[in-house]
Amino acid sequence: MSEKYVRYRGPIADTEFWGHLSDDDLVSRLTDAPWLGGVSAKEQVALSDVTLLAPVQPSKIVCIGLNYHAHVQASYSADEAPERPLIFLKPSSSVIGPGEAIVHTNQSERVDYEAELGVVIGKTAKNVPEDNAMDYVFGFTCVNDVTARDLQKKDGQWSRAKGFDTFCPVGPWIVTELDWQDALVEGIHNDEVKQSGRTSLMIFNLPYLISYISSIMTLNPGDLISTGTPSGIAPMKPGDSIRVRVAGIGTLENHVVESAV
Repeated sequence: MSEKYVRYRGPIADTEFWGHLSDDDLVSRLTDAPWLGGVSAKEQVALSDVTLLAPVQPSKIVCIGLNYHAHVQASYSADEAPERPLIFLKPSSSVIGPGEAIVHTNQSERVDYEAELGVVIGKTAKNVPEDNAMDYVFGFTCVNDVTARDLQKKDGQWSRAKGFDTFCPVGPWIVTELDWQDALVEGIHNDEVKQSGRTSLMIFNLPYLISYISSIMTLNPGDLISTGTPSGIAPMKPGDSIRVRVAGIGTLENHVVESAV
């Protein structure tokens, strides 16, 4: 049976907690993150009385580029699929939660949304064999890998284009069970579905990705893997609404605002 876990603020202002979300929308406070052994503090609050935050505080966010054939074809006009996963990192400072604003940096003329399935690591993973890689997964969430597309092309490497504050919306919660082999991932721009792809169409599946990444770097509990985006990426502008919807998880919604500096 799948469980839902959240991170939230309230009802006491400026106090943040981890919690377990029940089917009747009650949040039970936990003493710590669930993958760190957090247990129930026997305190419940209605979901409507709290503000949901990003349900992760990762030491790193490992992202996968060009992991759907259709996205490769749309981006390069040919299926130049990579021979091995194309990995890059986003800083933890880029993470925001559901309902928070994506800031359209004035360093870029084109900022795109990228709807993705996120994988939350549950225990330390190093040199993990592919056949038991999913044993290291705590759960799944929605991710928007926001990208300054013009800077990505200009710089050659992707740290600036992917790393601005607010460029990694995550949420609204983590689910512990998911049909990860064939989940529908959608990107919705101002109520119009622009991205739609199934995880069965990934070039590299989740066990392979976890095994491959863990052969390079240690994955810590709470780390986040963003597994690549389907075709249909497009630019956003201030005032737009962007939703990432993954079947079996839910919908992550954020809006875009203009940079104040």
